[in-house]
Amino acid sequence: MFPTKIELLEKIRLGEDSYLELKDVRFSGERVSAPARGDLADELAGFANSRGGVLVLGVDDKHRDILGIPQARLDAVESLVREACNDSIHPPVMPVIERLELLDSAGTPVALLRVDVPRSLFVHQSPGGYFYRVGSSKRQMPPEYLARLFQQRSQTRMIRFDEQAIAAASLEDLEPARWERFATPRTQDKPENLLQKLGMARQDEDGALRPTVAGVLMGTGNPQRFLPNAYIQAVAYRGTSIQIDQSSQSADSGLYQRDAQDITGTLDEQILAAADFVRKNMFVMARKGQGREDLPQYDLVAIFEAVTNAVAHRDYSIYGAKIRLRMFDDRLELYSPGAIPNTLTVESLPYRQFARNETITSLLARCPVRSNQPDIQTHRTHIMDKRGEGVPLILSRSESLAKRAPEYRVLDESELVLTIYAANPQ
Repeated sequence: MFPTKIELLEKIRLGEDSYLELKDVRFSGERVSAPARGDLADELAGFANSRGGVLVLGVDDKHRDILGIPQARLDAVESLVREACNDSIHPPVMPVIERLELLDSAGTPVALLRVDVPRSLFVHQSPGGYFYRVGSSKRQMPPEYLARLFQQRSQTRMIRFDEQAIAAASLEDLEPARWERFATPRTQDKPENLLQKLGMARQDEDGALRPTVAGVLMGTGNPQRFLPNAYIQAVAYRGTSIQIDQSSQSADSGLYQRDAQDITGTLDEQILAAADFVRKNMFVMARKGQGREDLPQYDLVAIFEAVTNAVAHRDYSIYGAKIRLRMFDDRLELYSPGAIPNTLTVESLPYRQFARNETITSLLARCPVRSNQPDIQTHRTHIMDKRGEGVPLILSRSESLAKRAPEYRVLDESELVLTIYAANPQ
């Protein structure tokens, strides 16, 4: 939006509108006295809740005079913007902050701060409430508008959440090595056409072709750049509960954790890495008979299926929620954001199918399994199948090994939790 200095200058001369906000910056000693952080947060959230926009700091909004910001104070102003975005808006917004120079009325170059806010996938609350942009001003959202916006930006809309375009991303963010694997030898489509057919890109409201949520999750090595909590937090604890010695907690987390890893990458990479984390951290007993027989705590095929289901069916529209994998000496717990649909119960999971993210499941079904674990590698050729065999396999294989059936439960109507019991608890 307004990519060149000339275009930005023209917009400033014309004044504020639905896409442009101008703010003068004033100081009291070393402190920024205006704009206030709360007011700044309301403006930025209003852009994010609407169609995005640009905030320029260092310009008089009434007379459109370019006043500038003292270069020595740029750090303080940028810090104020970051605090407004991270601490005063929930969920936080992720703008692009740029320092630039424009000429003031005397023809002297002065420093400004430009803040680009993309249209968000989420609905943002700021200190003043929920705002949206109407012309040159922000307005409080009426209840019916707010309800409609929540519906539009959730997975319940006609366009599923994993199919929505990400305004802050461009097709250049998709890595060819990661999306070209979905092409077949007979594919003759141009890249942009193939990406749209795969559901990895779609046109936004302005007609620009952008990556979708599914495209970023399957086509970039760092999807957390756009979806910060799209990863698996894996922790192997000592003992059978999380009991931290408060006197030494800050000194050494290793006292209560055997291992911990934030598992990132594309979704198929996360699935295989999570299964490997479990293999690395589970205990294996040995029994001698006709020969040595290893007795693992968990069936890795069941773990693979469980993590695949969690990654494929979690609710990515819940900001701040991540998949949590917890290993204890006697059990493994897997927390997946998002409750199951109203028509399903935990008892019906082995018998019925549901797909919150149709595009993600379709892409995972096209991903070959490339694992260094023989059991997983020979289990199936692709990461996911669409026959609904996952939950029955998790239950049957885990119960066969541990002699105790795994358990599903819904936690606080917002998380699906799976507990798999260890075959040989320590």
